[in-house]
Amino acid sequence: MGGSDKVNSFPADKTAKIFVAGHRGLVGSAIVRKLLQIGFTNLILRTHKELDLTRQSDVEAFFAQEKPQFVILSAAKVGGIHANSTYPADFISINLQIQTNVIDASYRNGVKKLLFLGSSCIYPKFAPQPIMEDALLTGPLEPTNEWYAVAKIAGIKMCQAYRLQYDWDAISGMPTNLYGPNDNFHPQNSHVLPALIRRFHEAKVSGANEVVVWGTGSPLREFLHVDDLADAVVFLMEKYSGLGHVNVGSGKEVTIKDLAELVKEVVGFEGELLWDSTKPDGTPRKLMDSSKLAGLGWVPKISLRDGLVDTYKWKLQVLVGFILCKVQELDEMKKRLKEMEEEAAALREMQAKVEKEMGTVQGLLYRCRFRIYGFAASLVAGLVCMFLVSYT
Repeated sequence: MGGSDKVNSFPADKTAKIFVAGHRGLVGSAIVRKLLQIGFTNLILRTHKELDLTRQSDVEAFFAQEKPQFVILSAAKVGGIHANSTYPADFISINLQIQTNVIDASYRNGVKKLLFLGSSCIYPKFAPQPIMEDALLTGPLEPTNEWYAVAKIAGIKMCQAYRLQYDWDAISGMPTNLYGPNDNFHPQNSHVLPALIRRFHEAKVSGANEVVVWGTGSPLREFLHVDDLADAVVFLMEKYSGLGHVNVGSGKEVTIKDLAELVKEVVGFEGELLWDSTKPDGTPRKLMDSSKLAGLGWVPKISLRDGLVDTYKWKLQVLVGFILCKVQELDEMKKRLKEMEEEAAALREMQAKVEKEMGTVQGLLYRCRFRIYGFAASLVAGLVCMFLVSYT
């Protein structure tokens, strides 16, 4: 059920309505770039302020009005270990709400095909390496992100359930560790690769002599540039309509040590790289088996080095844009300050004129009072004389 009859359902018609949920994030923005690049002209995009995907009634009204033909669901509440540990209820409830609302509304409003994107964290903590798709639900999850993982597993199963019950074309893709433009470079909440880029960049700018990285550098990790993921998304929408989810990875491992050295080189930091072996290394190895996707005919195109160069270039452009924005704000403040100074000078000039005019008025009043007083004195003196004359 849900087999090959639905393959190639993604349109040759580039005017088809496609809703990309989560278009401002790392993944969603890359998908939008890819769709625009290959000629799609009718993308439906909504910010969280415009459409809250956790509100069922709002989502149903949106789908009833817009009637998208295809949906790519990349919207999710994401975060690092600290965020997952601090807000477990948010991570499971918000993601479940988003998925349930979008998937159900898509089916009920005639969407032809939906792609749900998850994460490699759906797999058991001690899954055999490389991790194949059938490792799902074969063991305990990593406790630090199990709330997010459970929600993503539910999303996979919901797509499968709707395919089985309604013969509806809903598929799922599970990307590996991603990086690229629009990544999160927050000092506390970012993942390893953007965190390294940030630290080496700040060390370079500040003129630091060294950068210290936690652990021994021995763990192995897999990374995929987000533009490669976007390419894989389009491929899956065109070529795949199976029941099972599909891993999307680069298939290439790198030690954290080699990764750090490469980031150091790309950023141009000339100081020393030190390793704090008293700090934990984390999981020794995490690599997904993407042979299923490769068997369908898709392979990544962007090397890790090229991807890092692209990502760092983007970060520098963002920093330059931020600086230019601040310079513009400063220029506006200077302009406004000059206007205020001119207004103050005009007010001082007006005050001087008023004071001058007030001085003139006060002089007139003084002279008037003097004349009045003189007249009154003369009058009193005359009255006194008249009284004295009449008395005598």
